[in-house]
Amino acid sequence: MHHAFLVVIVAALGAQLAAQGTGRLSGNPTPGTPQPDPPSLADRITLTGCVRWSAPNGRGSVPSRELNTPSASTFILTDAVREARVPAGTGTSDAAKKSVSRTYRLSALNSALVPFVGARVEISGEVANSAAREDAPQAPVLTVGFVQRLAKTPCP
Repeated sequence: MHHAFLVVIVAALGAQLAAQGTGRLSGNPTPGTPQPDPPSLADRITLTGCVRWSAPNGRGSVPSRELNTPSASTFILTDAVREARVPAGTGTSDAAKKSVSRTYRLSALNSALVPFVGARVEISGEVANSAAREDAPQAPVLTVGFVQRLAKTPCP
């Protein structure tokens, strides 16, 4: 009788552990939500420069209800300098090669860039393949993938 009870407990624990699965996750983490395309290394560039508000007077703010909203018109990177130390295959597309601007419009969630306003940063992302019209030239758009503050280097 004692052995039969032990077998039942072991079998119940085994079934419970099997029901928990392997712990590996696979597939779409948010079913029903389209996932973004993987990054294109050929379009990715790395720059250093200063994050600023894009308003003509250089001032701005983001209402709290818009902090988690993506924008390509709220922030700009000024005094941009292209970094040469990047992984192989990075920045090889025509859009990346032709992108030599000193100013970029930054496309990211507002909350990702607010803390960096007025700071010198290193920033990397994908250059949007959109040509500016001659009658209305605009700074190219950089879809931000990574940003970090550069230590104790003020913006002019």
